Amino acid sequence: MNHQVFSELDLTSLLSLSFSALIDELHDRLSELGFGDIRPAHGFMFKHIIPNGATGIELAEHLGITKQAVSKMVDYLEKSDYVIRQTHPTDKRGKIIVLTERGWLVMKAKEEIIAEIEQRWIENIGTERMQKLKEDLTKLVYEANEGNLSSRLKPVW
Repeated sequence: MNHQVFSELDLTSLLSLSFSALIDELHDRLSELGFGDIRPAHGFMFKHIIPNGATGIELAEHLGITKQAVSKMVDYLEKSDYVIRQTHPTDKRGKIIVLTERGWLVMKAKEEIIAEIEQRWIENIGTERMQKLKEDLTKLVYEANEGNLSSRLKPVW
């Protein structure tokens, strides 16, 4: 697809394609670093676990999925050594999910890769335009959600 074809796409398509390109590159690079078993949904979960852990119920509410689905995800991530279930600090009957060292390593790698991708984009369109783009998108998202981002904001890696 050449530049002309992209310029004819609507805004929704361009936003979706730019997001997909970023996530695809992120996961390709994570795979090269030995984190090929990580998926975007796992990143969504990790963002809510940081810094002090979260319960299965909290994760289910955050991700908008069932407690059973969270449990399966946690089982998978625990087997891959990204998270561990620990006794809840205030409810001895409950469990809290926390990142392991490997979980923290993948989060650090993610931050570095995203920063590199953003820097490359800045080199392509310039610092001022990138800052303006972020400001404009923030304003549009804020207005679309009537200032209440927490109620409709879906987690992103």
